[in-house]
Amino acid sequence: MLIVGGGPSGLATALFLQVAAPELTGRIVVLEKEKYPREKFCAGAVGARAEAALRAIGVTVDVPSVAIDALAVRAQGRTRTVESRAAGRVVRRIEFDHALARVAIERGIDLRDGVRATGLALRPDGVTVETSAGPIDADVLVGADGVSGFVRKALGIPKASYRAQAVEVDTEPVASDLPRSTILFDLGDESYPGYYWDFPTVVNGENLVCRGVYYLKTFAERPTEIDDILTRELEVRGLDPSRYKRKRYAEQGFSRGVPVSAHRVLLVGEAAGIDPVTGEGIAQAILYGAAAGPYLARKLRAANVNFSDFPGALASASIGRDLLVRSACLPLAYGRYRSAIEKYLLETPEFLEVGLAHFAGRPFPRRALGRAAIRAAAATAKGLLAPDGLSRGREPRLR
Repeated sequence: MLIVGGGPSGLATALFLQVAAPELTGRIVVLEKEKYPREKFCAGAVGARAEAALRAIGVTVDVPSVAIDALAVRAQGRTRTVESRAAGRVVRRIEFDHALARVAIERGIDLRDGVRATGLALRPDGVTVETSAGPIDADVLVGADGVSGFVRKALGIPKASYRAQAVEVDTEPVASDLPRSTILFDLGDESYPGYYWDFPTVVNGENLVCRGVYYLKTFAERPTEIDDILTRELEVRGLDPSRYKRKRYAEQGFSRGVPVSAHRVLLVGEAAGIDPVTGEGIAQAILYGAAAGPYLARKLRAANVNFSDFPGALASASIGRDLLVRSACLPLAYGRYRSAIEKYLLETPEFLEVGLAHFAGRPFPRRALGRAAIRAAAATAKGLLAPDGLSRGREPRLR
């Protein structure tokens, strides 16, 4: 049993598989191309729903972090904030991934860092992966190696329809920042499909703020230089953009209908695709593992390595339902109805309360859900009856 990729999705898959099939302990091999602790650029927000899943198998990731007690959305010159204590936390991936890797090793999983996959051969009786440390034979293979994953490319699976870029910096706090336990999504600049963020963070014991821009390339009408957007946002906050190291990275959104499995092989985490609306990835990576681990245990016990039913198993799990809903909502978020949706978010805090409850993995407040649904219906009716109504805005153009 071989997993390529030692981030949250690969490690979570190994851990959940081991719990579901203890007899496989010692036969689960995870390859990570870098040496831990390795840097991974990421805003670092982890929804409490993911850590609840880890606690269910006895795993706690003890690293420095900042608690998330509130969510703020800024658009059209206004800011709406909703609160929910301990809805999640902001971590640093260099610390979070390393701590999770140590848990995997302590539990007997064969984790090999500094080993890069370079070739893949599928045989009727197994899989051979060529690596920088020599060939490895396995019964099945899991691709958990991220947005530019080797496994996905080797299988010939095309790039996802939804791809994004992000750039971030870590700065000192400024007077205009929201309370430190609040994460901010700023949708105020409608010149590009995406948002600016402020997340509190801790770097080497110092309280800083991770500030960045998420840019969904799929819905871009024309190329936009996200470094320029970040520069403007930093200057608005009285920060000198030249003082901070910029960290750029790509993200791959989940695209319905794109393969996530083959005979003896399946994909998890960003290799399969994460939330394209917000780019949330850590919680979803862990929940991919929570779905894939038990699935693999069932299939291996049945000596059935035909994984054509994995998309169905994924769709029936919480992570699959989540991704399907978010992908369906994507045209609303960044398409022709963007202005109307932003207005609805600002005027309907109940909807944001439901979203924050989902992020935290808590039951949706029924009253809030009901009020949000009523207001959504009213807003839709009002928009449809208006002369230009919901038609205002930009049509998304897919590339």
